[in-house]
Amino acid sequence: MTDADLTGRPVVFRGGTVLTMDDAHHVLTGADVLVSGDQIAAVGPALSVPAGTVEIDASGGILMPGMVDTHRHMWQTAMRAYGADWTLTQYFVWNYLQYGKLFRPEDIYAGNLLSALESIDAGVTTTVDWSHNNHTVEHADAAVDALTAVPGRFVFAYGNIQAGPWEWSATPEFRAFVSRRITPGNDMLGFQMAFDVTGDPAFPEKAAFEVARDLGAPVTTHAGVWGATNDDGIRLMHEGGFMTPQSIYVHATTLTRDSYNRIAATGGYASVSTESEQSAGQGYPPTWQLREHNIPVSLSMDTSVWWSADLFSAMRATLSADRSRVHLEAHNKGETVTHHHLRAEDVVHFATRGGAKALGLDSKIGSIEPGKKADIVLIKNDHSPVMFPLLNPYGHVVFQAGRGDVHTVVVNGRVVKHDHRLTDPASLGTARRHVDETVSYLQGQLGPDAWAEGMHPEIPATELFENPYTYTEYGKSGAEA
Repeated sequence: MTDADLTGRPVVFRGGTVLTMDDAHHVLTGADVLVSGDQIAAVGPALSVPAGTVEIDASGGILMPGMVDTHRHMWQTAMRAYGADWTLTQYFVWNYLQYGKLFRPEDIYAGNLLSALESIDAGVTTTVDWSHNNHTVEHADAAVDALTAVPGRFVFAYGNIQAGPWEWSATPEFRAFVSRRITPGNDMLGFQMAFDVTGDPAFPEKAAFEVARDLGAPVTTHAGVWGATNDDGIRLMHEGGFMTPQSIYVHATTLTRDSYNRIAATGGYASVSTESEQSAGQGYPPTWQLREHNIPVSLSMDTSVWWSADLFSAMRATLSADRSRVHLEAHNKGETVTHHHLRAEDVVHFATRGGAKALGLDSKIGSIEPGKKADIVLIKNDHSPVMFPLLNPYGHVVFQAGRGDVHTVVVNGRVVKHDHRLTDPASLGTARRHVDETVSYLQGQLGPDAWAEGMHPEIPATELFENPYTYTEYGKSGAEA
């Protein structure tokens, strides 16, 4: 089934188990979901449908809302798995201090294009592009060009690791970019500003927050990252009045109770990247602390330079990390955990409705309800022994299914994947050409020795101080601490 077969026709999924993720988290069995235009028209058993409706057999499968990734450095996907053995320090050195500045606009385009396709293929219908290598506006234009070339839902989070946010956000070129490329109210391409707060008591980031406020743009920031950002940044944001319900705190791992209380009091959201936090070293995945402070959670994959677009992995890792920490804390006190506090149902919420709420899109996406935008994923694989018996659908999504079981994906009413294949097969060939060109270019720039060494670094050749940000002396040797 291709785009041409589906254009302009309603679609009905027949006889599936539906995880509605509505306020009551209703689970419907043997139910239909009718899509008309860009919306969910009806949900229920044996629906009557208009003539010409495309019917998709969902029996034996699970229908769930499209997943939402609230933080991914999409531009790095052209370097897929290159940094599989990196620590966070090695990541900072390679991307921030050494080779990230070599990326051209066309390389940003290549990474974003591949990442965007990977999203919809994996059932991630909304992705935040934490795009922090825009050292020219041309790089940002290339990033958005790639996002708009793929039929997914995206939020472009503009950043630049090579300049202070108070610098790049003040330029007329940045303002002109926002005016040219961002349309207020466009739920297919949203906008955020992406920058971190170093904790410098002078709080130079204040100027960027003021630009964001003027533009009405939410700010997404890496908070509570070991060796980079800490409680001082949260305190400065709070005292400046810049912590809002639209703020997203990525990782939020190494914070104190005071910072968590400030986030909770101002209604902010966390974006937890469990696989990243466990492997790279930002800190222990914090859901066990976020639950204590009633801070809502969304999930993210961070970057395919290490990991993937697979939010099934994110759900599984998050549930496992939370339970492991709870068991460990109990054992240290000589106690035994007899009931899990975090359930499979909860992490499915994090991956769907939680992400929608974090992005301010809850009125439009995140649940399967009539009137909502039709972002839907069918998990079904008749060729796999993993898909039966289907007893606990939440547990099945989290611990049994994977992105290889994503049968059909609908974004904004458009079927973008069906029968385990993207409906625009030529898109993969286009992405491959662009990525091959980027890889060849970077290999040529680095040379064979540096290229090989980058994948297997022992000790970074470039010294990294407490603060990895190249645009400030704060936190570096001789600077005010």
